Amino acid sequence: MHLPHQRGPLHDLPDTPEAYDAVLADVTEQALARMTPEGNLEHPDCVDDIGDTSLGITSLLALAWQRGKDPRLPDAVRRSLDFHLDERVYTEDNPGYPNLRARNSGLPYARYTLAAGAHPIGDWPSTVWALLQAVNVLDAADGLVDDAQRARLTEVAHGYWRWLTEATFFNPQEAGNQAIGCVVGGLMLARHLPSPDGESVRRRALRLYEDEIRAHRVRDRGALLPPEHGGAYDNNYGPISLSFLAQAHRVSGEEVFAEDGDALARYIDARLTNGGFDNGGPRYSEQHSAFESVLGLRYFSARIGSDLGRYRGDSRWARHARKADGGVDGHFAWMLVWQIQDTTRWHRAPSTAPTRHQLRAGTVSVAFDDRMTPALVEAAGTYYLPAAVNRQHGFGPVTDGFLLTRPMGEVRVRDVSADGLTAKLVTKPVVGRDHVLRHVRSLYVTDGTSLWTTVAVERLPGTPYLLAGLPYAADDGDRVRRTSEPRVTSAGTLRLTHPGPDDPHHFDARADTTQEQAAFALALDPRGYGNPDEGWRHLVASTALEAGPAPGAPEDLHVFAVCYGRDDSAFTPAFERDGTGLRVRTEAFTAVIGDAAGGADAEPELTLGR
Repeated sequence: MHLPHQRGPLHDLPDTPEAYDAVLADVTEQALARMTPEGNLEHPDCVDDIGDTSLGITSLLALAWQRGKDPRLPDAVRRSLDFHLDERVYTEDNPGYPNLRARNSGLPYARYTLAAGAHPIGDWPSTVWALLQAVNVLDAADGLVDDAQRARLTEVAHGYWRWLTEATFFNPQEAGNQAIGCVVGGLMLARHLPSPDGESVRRRALRLYEDEIRAHRVRDRGALLPPEHGGAYDNNYGPISLSFLAQAHRVSGEEVFAEDGDALARYIDARLTNGGFDNGGPRYSEQHSAFESVLGLRYFSARIGSDLGRYRGDSRWARHARKADGGVDGHFAWMLVWQIQDTTRWHRAPSTAPTRHQLRAGTVSVAFDDRMTPALVEAAGTYYLPAAVNRQHGFGPVTDGFLLTRPMGEVRVRDVSADGLTAKLVTKPVVGRDHVLRHVRSLYVTDGTSLWTTVAVERLPGTPYLLAGLPYAADDGDRVRRTSEPRVTSAGTLRLTHPGPDDPHHFDARADTTQEQAAFALALDPRGYGNPDEGWRHLVASTALEAGPAPGAPEDLHVFAVCYGRDDSAFTPAFERDGTGLRVRTEAFTAVIGDAAGGADAEPELTLGR
């Protein structure tokens, strides 16, 4: 089976003016054929996320008219704008909406679902989206709408802003992408209001960003990130937040948005595999956005000098939101508008600077978590997740059922490149159930095609092994398919084990179940509202690669050696002590891992060569 949302890299989508004009031409024909006598441009199947969608199509038609002056479009824009203003602007409180600060304010808002009291929790983001569609129409209004219609739309847009920031609590879902989107709406609206209203809205937007978003950032992997639905990052919404930061910087010029966008972009670059696969987050553990992410990934790929466009998007939403029949939906249409307006080009080459939380070269990459344990390993087009044993998750030595990955002190990292090789040495002090302090030294070396992992630790009791990952997915052209078949070889015995019990707490990679589905089955809240990553942490056991100790290691050490990306039997590393540490010899490299105490500066030492 293929993963449903992880598809082709976003930088493979044509982004020339001609390509975008073709997209707008297609939207135009669909919209003109769909428009009802009342001016409604909503997709007939739209129920949820509906409050901004007709206006979103209107904004795309306005942009198309700006670029091509199609004579059919002015009337369509005016009629559809009247429909939104007459039929989709609500001023009476939605029954059951829990986040009001003031009742019966009379301020306009947009509904997530049109029926009164039906899922009102979505009204806050729907009103943000309606505000953004409105300001895009205002930006294109010259020569297209008359003064009365423009004044009415401006009044409604200002009312949306006041409802979002006065009548309700700000950012009630703790969703960074929604909150930054609201700030962008305020910054864009301010340009259409007379003084002093415009200056007041701009100041308020910037203050909200500082006080309600920036002040509440969450640290992960060394970066401060806008919180997303209760987590630090979501692989669907995180890149959307990056797009909002790009637009905020474009329209305001405020450097804070560029700085925070750079930080988020570098974080995404570090956690993203070379092949563009990623998973993890508090809402959608392995879904990906598509056109909603292009602006931010493209804008900041140029700023940080790295190929963020390798991110695998969902090509079904490559240009705009769409329904199951392929028909255009106006949801999030402002992202397509901004994407077309922005002339930044993709930066397509990887950054060559070493990054603490990633090792990357050629077609090989390792993304590390906060504790410098691999969170995702990629080699030979196959992706490995941390395996689970006895409710413990990760990559690392296991003895008596205990996984030695949690550091009990400072984690140190050394990056080295030499002779076409790239390496990272990670040293951790760890404590097992026997309360003995040991130093786990993990060496990762790649030539851009294969990944060699060597893990050395003071001798362990019992029958230890290396938990070497859960084979999960593999590249298959422009798609990613589920797999349980690794291309791995080990210096010691190698086993691929599968959990026994058939229940949600045991994940068998051979089953037709995605990690996201399994994680939501264990989450505390319904799908779409809970935290799948939190649910996944309840996993007891998973399919796992288990590598036994390598022969020939010094008597006081257990050494484990695994090569990802190859499955032949020619992997016969040799180990010996010398005056500077542990020497590792393989057919591809020689490395010396310094003693745990390190050199004069107490940092780990590593030498590397062919």
